[in-house]
Amino acid sequence: MSPIGKNSCSTLGFKKLLISTDGSKSAIEAVNEALSLAKTCSSKLYVLSVIEVNPEYAALASTLVEKAGIKTRKHLETIKKQALKSGIDCETIVHQGEEPYKFIVDEARKKKVDMIIIGSHGRTGIKRLMLGSVASRVIGHAPCKVLVVPV
Repeated sequence: MSPIGKNSCSTLGFKKLLISTDGSKSAIEAVNEALSLAKTCSSKLYVLSVIEVNPEYAALASTLVEKAGIKTRKHLETIKKQALKSGIDCETIVHQGEEPYKFIVDEARKKKVDMIIIGSHGRTGIKRLMLGSVASRVIGHAPCKVLVVPV
């Protein structure tokens, strides 16, 4: 359960939260934190996932990209069901393209969220040893607070 209480929520203004997930262990921890925080604060929750592909790969391996899209949507629907079961207003968002941080930051701006919640590490190779590249870029470009959840 999140250490933030109901009284803190109104002070901090967490009416809209955006969680970015790629299905990794770190992202699952971040999702759990986002669900807890959204429930505590009665926040609207946006659950976002970016299927990271470049145009060439998308053109050459369209079947694989389509399968990744189906898997991603199922993952987000599972999170949405959890949220709805807990009484949380939840919307899912899927994007496809390069540089996931741009999609995360753009959605945060469009939806006017109060905070982005993201795992400290994603699925990207050796970069997982330090703060994830997506998380660090989101921190650097976000129009709002960012909560980075460690593994």
